[in-house]
Amino acid sequence: MTLRETAPLGLFMFAAVFLVLPFGFPVAFTLIGTALTFAVIGYLFAGFDLFLVSLLPIRAVGLMENDLLQALPLFVYLGVIMQRTTLARELLEAMASLFGRRPGGLGLSALLLGALLAPTTGAVGATVLTLGLLVLPNMLHAGYDRRFASGIVCGAGTLGTVLPPSIILIVLADLMRGATAEGQSLRGVAVSGSLLVKDIYLGMLLPVGILLLGYLLYALLVAWRRPAWCPPAEAASRVPMARWRLALVILVPLGFLLLLVGSIVTGRIYAVEAAALGAIGATIYALVRRELTMARFAETVRMVMQLTGMMFALLLAASVFTLVFRGFGSDVLVHQLLARTPGGLGGAVFAVFGIAFVFGFFLDALEIVLLVVPIAMPSLLAMGADPIWLSVLLAITVQTSFLMPPTGFALFFLRSVAPPELQTTDIYRGALPFIAIQFVVLALLVSFPVLATWLPHR
Repeated sequence: MTLRETAPLGLFMFAAVFLVLPFGFPVAFTLIGTALTFAVIGYLFAGFDLFLVSLLPIRAVGLMENDLLQALPLFVYLGVIMQRTTLARELLEAMASLFGRRPGGLGLSALLLGALLAPTTGAVGATVLTLGLLVLPNMLHAGYDRRFASGIVCGAGTLGTVLPPSIILIVLADLMRGATAEGQSLRGVAVSGSLLVKDIYLGMLLPVGILLLGYLLYALLVAWRRPAWCPPAEAASRVPMARWRLALVILVPLGFLLLLVGSIVTGRIYAVEAAALGAIGATIYALVRRELTMARFAETVRMVMQLTGMMFALLLAASVFTLVFRGFGSDVLVHQLLARTPGGLGGAVFAVFGIAFVFGFFLDALEIVLLVVPIAMPSLLAMGADPIWLSVLLAITVQTSFLMPPTGFALFFLRSVAPPELQTTDIYRGALPFIAIQFVVLALLVSFPVLATWLPHR
């Protein structure tokens, strides 16, 4: 059979993944098992060339040698170290000391705390759980409206997907680099230029700045119009801090993150070197605070190995899946289908990102990126879309889906740690204003792509 005749098998394979996922199998094993099963079916009934499967060891070695992906375990280590210390609690106490005496002060503190902690993890679950255990009880004890408090925790918890130096953005940059080259090939032009992680970081700055500003303005508006929803924290719950210690607790992690991101976006050092700098700095910081014992260090290393192994298993699984997908010629079929979508590039972008949005209801950000970028992005790039704009739009689209009731990841994780008196409907209703802010930012990005492209292109 010709590639034209086998191409639909790739789409059936894609659909089969989502039929198997509800059974609870790990996503990595689901992708590999489905791909290899369809490869055998294709060989038996459609003439699929099994020689392609022999390329998998080469792809696995390529993953290990990828200089950008080598930064992942180091950034994971940085995030785990930050979670293993009392830094989050001290940051909350410092911000509560600054803002807690005013209406809405704890809400502003939670948003700023999320903005500082989320990029070190890049994982929605970890940030929501941290904020849910640290901040939510304080807000509820102070008399905050339950919907407002839960909405702040969910909104702040999703920032790790889009704020540099998020791990998700590193993987997205690596995949978009390959998709850009493939898109240029589909257009029939010489492959030139390379998308760098600093381009993605720079592209995220303006949209994420607008997003965070929207969050803060909403919290301030509620404090102004409905102060009863967010009363000041009780004096007994505010830990007084000397000014020097206040500055130290806030400025050290803030300066640390700015140093990491700034060193990458200015091109001074590569991402893997910045990640190593961050890991060393976090270790020294934890040692100075006497919070890194040998037992805690061993536990940290074990967790880093587990999380890194999971990430690279997903990367390898996605590589197997896309190899078989392209072996069927389904990438050409996807390109033809998107090229014929009503509305041209705008219609194709809406279709792809609509699917990515739905994926966010039951897949994590890393899994969505690994599935969507290699399969759909080359076609959109071949149609003339800007790779930086697509990357920023995808990251914020996925982040938005994590807030959507009833199955958004942020809502699910908050429900798991929320006290019994906080009803699920309170969490859903509290997320709605933040969803509205997300859609406003998405609309601005679609209407004005320059928001994502201006800084990188300069």
